[in-house]
Amino acid sequence: MNMNRELEYMFVQRARVWIPDAEEVWKSAELTKDFKNGDASLQLMLEDGTSIEHKLDPKTKNLPYLRNPDILVGENDLTALSYLHEPAVLHNLKVRFIDSKLIYTYCGIVLVAINPYETLGIYGTDIINAYSGQNMGDMDPHIFAVAEEAYKQMARDERNQSIIVSGESGAGKTVSAKYAMRYFATVSGSTSEANVEQKVLASNPIMEAIGNAKTTRNDNSSRFGKYIEIGFDTRYRIIGANMRTYLLEKSRVVFQADEERNYHIFYQLCASSHLPEFKTLKLSSANDFLYTRQGRSPVIHGVDDTKELSTTRNAFTLLGINESYQMGLFQVLAAILHLGNVEIKDKDSDSSLIPPNNRHLTAFCELVGVTYQDMSQWLCHRKLKTATETYIKTLPRLQATNARDALAKHIYAKLFNWIVEHVNKALITNIKQHSFIGVLDIYGFETFEINSFEQFCINYANEKLQQQFNMHVFKLEQEEYMKEQIPWTLIDFYDNQPCINLIEAKMGILDLLDEECKMPKGSDDSWAQKLYNTHLKTCSLFEKPRMSNRAFIIQHFADKVEYQCEGFLEKNKDTVNEDQINVLKASKFDLLVELFQDEEKTTSPTGQVPGTGGRTRLSIKPDKGRDKSSKEHKKTVGCQFRNSLQMLMDTLNATTPHYVRCIKPNDFKLAFSFDPKRAVQQLRACGVLETIRISAAGFPSRWTYQEFFSRYRVLMKQKDVLSDKKLTCRNVLEKLVQDQDKYQFGKTKIFFRAGQVAYLEKLRADKLRVACIRIQKTIRCWLARKKYLRKRSAAITIQRFTRGYQARCLAKFMRRTQAATIIQKYQRMCMERKRYRQKQAAALVMQTILRAYMARQKYQGLLREHNAVIIQKRVRGWLARCWYKRCLVSLVYLQCCFRRMKARRELKKLKIEARSVEHFKKLNKGMENKIMQLQRRIDEQTKDNRSINEKLVSLETSSTAERERMRGELSRLRGVEEDAKNKGNQVTSLLEQLEKLKKELSSTQKEKKTIEDWAQTYRDEMEKMVSELKDQNCSLKKEKDDLNRLIQEQSQQMTEKMARAIVEKTQQLETDLNEERSRYQNLLTEHLRLEEKYDDLKEAMVSSNVSKPGHRRTDSTHSSNESEYTYNSEYAELEEGSRAAEDVTRGMDTSLTLKLQKRLTELEQEKQSLRNELENREDQFQRARARDDVEFKKARGAELEYESLKRQELESENKKLKHDLAEIRRSLLGNAATGAGAPGSPAYKVVLEQLNASCEELEVRKEEVLILRSQLVSQKEALHHKDEKETMTEPSTYVEDVSKLKDAGELKQAYIGLKDTNRLLEHQLQTQRRSYDSEVESLRGELQNVKEENNRQQQLLAQNLQLPPEARIEASLQHEITRLTNENLDLMEQLEKQDRTIRKLKKQLKVYSKRIGEMGAGQTEGQTSPGQMVDEPIHPVNIPRREKDFQGMLEYKKEDELKLVKNLILELKPRGVAVNLIPGLPAYILFMCLRHADYVNDDQKVRTLLTSTINSIKKILKKRGDDFETVSFWLSNTCRFLHCLKQYSGDEAFMKHNTQRQNEHTLSNFDLAEYRQVISDLAIQIYQQLIKCMENILQPMIVSGMLEHETIQGVSGVKPTGLRKRTSSIADEGTYTLDSILRQLSAFHSTMCQHGTDPELIKQVVKQQFYIIGAVTLNNLLLRKDMCSWSKGMQIRYNVSQLEEWLRDKGLMICGAKETLEPLIQAAQLLQVKKKTDEDAEAICSMCLALTTAQIVKVLNLYTPVNEFEERVSVAFIRTIQTRLRDRCESPQLLMDTKMIYPVTFPFNPSSLALETIQIPSSLNLSFLTRV
Repeated sequence: MNMNRELEYMFVQRARVWIPDAEEVWKSAELTKDFKNGDASLQLMLEDGTSIEHKLDPKTKNLPYLRNPDILVGENDLTALSYLHEPAVLHNLKVRFIDSKLIYTYCGIVLVAINPYETLGIYGTDIINAYSGQNMGDMDPHIFAVAEEAYKQMARDERNQSIIVSGESGAGKTVSAKYAMRYFATVSGSTSEANVEQKVLASNPIMEAIGNAKTTRNDNSSRFGKYIEIGFDTRYRIIGANMRTYLLEKSRVVFQADEERNYHIFYQLCASSHLPEFKTLKLSSANDFLYTRQGRSPVIHGVDDTKELSTTRNAFTLLGINESYQMGLFQVLAAILHLGNVEIKDKDSDSSLIPPNNRHLTAFCELVGVTYQDMSQWLCHRKLKTATETYIKTLPRLQATNARDALAKHIYAKLFNWIVEHVNKALITNIKQHSFIGVLDIYGFETFEINSFEQFCINYANEKLQQQFNMHVFKLEQEEYMKEQIPWTLIDFYDNQPCINLIEAKMGILDLLDEECKMPKGSDDSWAQKLYNTHLKTCSLFEKPRMSNRAFIIQHFADKVEYQCEGFLEKNKDTVNEDQINVLKASKFDLLVELFQDEEKTTSPTGQVPGTGGRTRLSIKPDKGRDKSSKEHKKTVGCQFRNSLQMLMDTLNATTPHYVRCIKPNDFKLAFSFDPKRAVQQLRACGVLETIRISAAGFPSRWTYQEFFSRYRVLMKQKDVLSDKKLTCRNVLEKLVQDQDKYQFGKTKIFFRAGQVAYLEKLRADKLRVACIRIQKTIRCWLARKKYLRKRSAAITIQRFTRGYQARCLAKFMRRTQAATIIQKYQRMCMERKRYRQKQAAALVMQTILRAYMARQKYQGLLREHNAVIIQKRVRGWLARCWYKRCLVSLVYLQCCFRRMKARRELKKLKIEARSVEHFKKLNKGMENKIMQLQRRIDEQTKDNRSINEKLVSLETSSTAERERMRGELSRLRGVEEDAKNKGNQVTSLLEQLEKLKKELSSTQKEKKTIEDWAQTYRDEMEKMVSELKDQNCSLKKEKDDLNRLIQEQSQQMTEKMARAIVEKTQQLETDLNEERSRYQNLLTEHLRLEEKYDDLKEAMVSSNVSKPGHRRTDSTHSSNESEYTYNSEYAELEEGSRAAEDVTRGMDTSLTLKLQKRLTELEQEKQSLRNELENREDQFQRARARDDVEFKKARGAELEYESLKRQELESENKKLKHDLAEIRRSLLGNAATGAGAPGSPAYKVVLEQLNASCEELEVRKEEVLILRSQLVSQKEALHHKDEKETMTEPSTYVEDVSKLKDAGELKQAYIGLKDTNRLLEHQLQTQRRSYDSEVESLRGELQNVKEENNRQQQLLAQNLQLPPEARIEASLQHEITRLTNENLDLMEQLEKQDRTIRKLKKQLKVYSKRIGEMGAGQTEGQTSPGQMVDEPIHPVNIPRREKDFQGMLEYKKEDELKLVKNLILELKPRGVAVNLIPGLPAYILFMCLRHADYVNDDQKVRTLLTSTINSIKKILKKRGDDFETVSFWLSNTCRFLHCLKQYSGDEAFMKHNTQRQNEHTLSNFDLAEYRQVISDLAIQIYQQLIKCMENILQPMIVSGMLEHETIQGVSGVKPTGLRKRTSSIADEGTYTLDSILRQLSAFHSTMCQHGTDPELIKQVVKQQFYIIGAVTLNNLLLRKDMCSWSKGMQIRYNVSQLEEWLRDKGLMICGAKETLEPLIQAAQLLQVKKKTDEDAEAICSMCLALTTAQIVKVLNLYTPVNEFEERVSVAFIRTIQTRLRDRCESPQLLMDTKMIYPVTFPFNPSSLALETIQIPSSLNLSFLTRV
């Protein structure tokens, strides 16, 4: 009764059903009338509008299948459908394949893969990374999901796994298996350097070349089955693999049907026959050989056989098969082709022969190394053996041809097995295998018009696999029911054991076949009769065709198949002429002999012996040991195949299987074309429908209690909702579904029969529809009432306004009547008044015009007189200036000539001296002469040194003189200022003249009055003239305004255009810079990876060396104190001989570091060039706006001449200053001698003595250097005829030659000392040169400023003369104020600069005084007697020192360096330091220690301290790199240490924000710029490690918190799910939510702030975090169909708003993190916007700018309605979007790169903390440090 009620409820009007159809298999229809129990037919309407009557079967009364609701169509899992039947499965697959372009679908535990016949971009590394680590139900169906599930179960359950890939030929089995293996190779990696995963993948092209061929159904069909076991170790990394093959189709070697090909390798060889190495094979086109031309299709479209052979050869090489073996293989293959072309002719009816000198047989014999006579003999004869004699029998042509073909097949089979064996050897490993994953790529169920022995074996294997599949599915169902503790009954499913027994049991088909093969006269006909007699009446699955006695029919699980008996016996026996084999065994070709040698039983590749308890690996060789004994031949192909198949089933049963069923959508290889007939046929054959049937027979729909409650809460009343969700669901279900058998309550789930979910969905939809109708009714009532009230209010308003309008009209009429009277009165008065005023105005105008005319006449006369005076003045001034310039040019030319004459004389003198020196060198060739020459050079060096000192003094004097000259120039300018003031006094006289002019003007006005009467007569003409002039003036003004506006617009456009161009260029340069920075940081990451790998290898080597007896263990602290950078070079000499191997390895890292540093230098140069280019662009823009400055260009030549004169004057002044300095020294010495008793005089004397001694020493050393250089030049000339490389060596090579001379040791030591001295002098010279150049540049700038000021003065004077007197006075005063202000500012700036220079010089003088004083004190103490000490109470060095003041330095001993590094870095706990001490304290302490090493000028100490620091930080990060606090702490301290190196480096760019005290703490002796680069690289590595650490913490939270968790409860509906249950969106105890992500981000931020991380660096970290969150969320969204809905878009937008709020709270909105979420925001908006019309498409294209076309189309394809009220996106709309986005230039990549890291920068952030105030806490255990 309940069943009938439900049927009547479901089969109502507008219900949709499926009816059978001959073309489309199933067709959709809709009920036009309710179905009543007892009706014999249904009234239906098809989708095209046709009405039909569907009659029910009168016997069964079965109703048609119901259609699933639209919201369930396109589900990822077919078991999630409410109605599980064939049409639902077919329709769901079609919708996903055609509409959504999705080729993968789950069907319970089976992955259905439909071949798209098109290359899809869903197999990249990014997709692999996206599926890695994910649950199988959490992502969309994919072959990677199955592979990940197998990999995960292997690791979790410690159980071996198998992936069974099956399907028809052309369905994509091989590709699916290949992608599964690629997934394992990518996610696991190998444990050794042998690249096992690459070898596993390299086996694919080899096996495809020798085992795949083109068929009518597939261009790359596998003609054999294979099972590849991929081995893993205990850490689940690939260690090796093993391959088994099954049933190679040998008949294809000698025969191919139409439109088919032989195996690929033959065509690859023929296509490459033109290569030189293949000339000996004597091959040609594939059409020239019988075995390759029978199919008449030698070419595959789109495949280049030559390139494929190259790929195959590379794979052979990778697997260890060398070139000689490869050529041997190709030689055997070519021999097979030649053997096929051997023509056998009839000799008579019982014999045959081969014509003599057959070129193909000759080629065959040459290739395989046998004699022509033997081969031609046994191809046409065979040997018969009896008990007593042996006969040789001739063969007819047909039998001989068959024997030839059998030999070719046998050779190819042997070759195939040999290749498989060697591939397995290459993939084997010595590491113990812990577990494995097997990938079975085997043929699917086959049925053709003619089915033979191969199809019989294939279908037999599929029967076994189907049985195993059915048992596994049934077992899973049973386990699920038992786990949930619900009662279950046996499910009736098809058991194909009877069919298997028919084939393999005793007296089965195979048994009878083997028996018939043993019979002497056995034939296919006699075997067929035995089959009929044995099984025709006893087995219902065996049938006999009506029209044939040589065929039989077997009812397989998929379909009935008719097999032709012809050829069964021959193929089962697989016979070959032993005499032919013996000929081949006697070959001289080693590889051929190896193929046919006796094969002994070997152990499995893993070393396990069968029967010892280990798992046996089987390598199937159907013709194994055929030539050993006759007993081996009795083992038929069928017997071998049955045994190997049984072993395969045992292996599969011992593993956890995973199933992939490949479907071929059509027979024409059309992309995304779906043929329902072919699809249904394959679904039935591969067991998918059987899985559906088993699921439907039980409880296919399963809901957790929470999901059921969330979905069907609308069906409950408030009183039904209890606190216990389980009890609530139980009560509601008992009310909704009366039949208790339709559902069962488990421990955690509710189980429903098929169709019950659809029934509940209909109840829910009806309830929601009623609620919607009620809402619509209420809203419509409210709208109607609102409309009525609005109309009523409008009517009242109209009435009110009408009555008011009438009253206003009456009042208006009365006001108009009264106003008309008043208007008349006033109008008459106005007329009279106007007439009077016109007359008065005319008189005034005439008077005004006449008086103005008289005044203009007089003014013009005065103006002409004034201009004449000005012209005279200007002409006279110009003549005077011309005369002055000519005189100046003459003087300059005269000076130049005189100086040129003196220079030429000096040059001549120098040349004479040089020639004399050269002549002297030629004369002195002996050793004594060379020594004399060295002494002479010493004297010359002394002179040069003195001259250099004089130059230094002269430069100082010249700068002082130049300063005095500038002061004189300043006084001259002030005199000019006084002249300007005097000229201002002349203004008063001009004012008096102005008063006189005013008096004359008044008298002129009086005269004008006399002619006023005369001007009256011209009034009318003048008025007319004025009006015309006004009109003309207005028109001219208008034209002027238009032109001005046009000019302004053009100038503005040009300015904007130039600005845009500059901005674009700047952005491009910044982008290029960021790319280079990113590339460099990626190189650093790779270097870090190699460094870690090197450390691991070194540790492994150390551990292995320790285990060896007699080997000395290497100190573990040695490697930690070594740096991989170039600074290790000085430590290499101190290493012991036993560490040579370690030095070699370190040298490799050093070379890598040098390459990286070289690359860094190139990048910096490119960066500098880009900046220079940008500056040049800006300069060009500025120059373009200042091209009108012609006077500057003209004056440039004179300026250059003036500068050259100034340079010569400075040189002469430098000479004078040198002379003055020498005099000052003499006078100072004299003063010191006279005032010996004064305080401090001994100190000054000591200072002068030390200074003179050092100068003399420097001069001596320089002369020695010059002598040695000249000696080196002479030796180079003498050895010019020898090796050129020896002559080009550095001066260091000459030291070896000098050391061979007399007193060699002294000369060598002197030379090395001179070299150091020379470097010091060169450095000083370069410093002085730079200072001189800077002074010259400053003088040039000042000269230019003076010239510009002079020009401005002249221009201002000219302008003032043209202005009126009052304006002239004001302008001159304003100019003077401005000029004086600017001069005051310039003087103040110069004063500040001089003060800074003085302070710096005082500081240097103080330091030098201390050092010289200490040196003098030591000398005085050594030379003074005790009596003298008593006589002199004053200490010889009386320079005050501040030793008690803390200078911000820490002193430590050399032996305490390891203790310092250990306590401060290796054993430091970041948590305590970050909380209790100041941020960056370790960095400050290290820098203070470094400062002391720099202060004492100990380069060895500086280098070792920096090296130890860098290596120790790397060591602690390697040890605790997963701890976020540790990484953050050392990132902060490394950056602070880097900032300290910059802040105290002494560079002006880094000292701008320093205090005076901080500037005193700068490094004085060493330039650590290179180490700054090294530390910057270390900081980049730490930053990248920090990002990876944060990513590892955030990664598990992102998907759950951003997508799965319902932040807004009740918005997302829960849809029915299938067997692959997805992660619940309800927040359980262990589920991550959005709050978890926010709390983690806050923890990251607070930790970095506590550690004192730079704010700019924190912004970059947060930006990278948000990028990871957005990228992972978007990638997961693009791979999950259930997440693409309107409600999920709302959830995502809310979550993004919460992240933005977090940024706002932390003050990080401007760090760029929000922009990284833009793709995710646009994807969420895309889920929510309308998707129907063209306007919607245009809006989507303009909105989704951050998404690629592939991402937009993917989201639209995946969009899934959660409720029936939502609509799917039509295919036409998606096509419209693709058309509009066609012109976008973007990457086709679907997923975002989650591994991408933005390039990091470390902006300089100086510290305001004074070093002298830092206190070292006792908790750090650094008591051995001493404050200095």
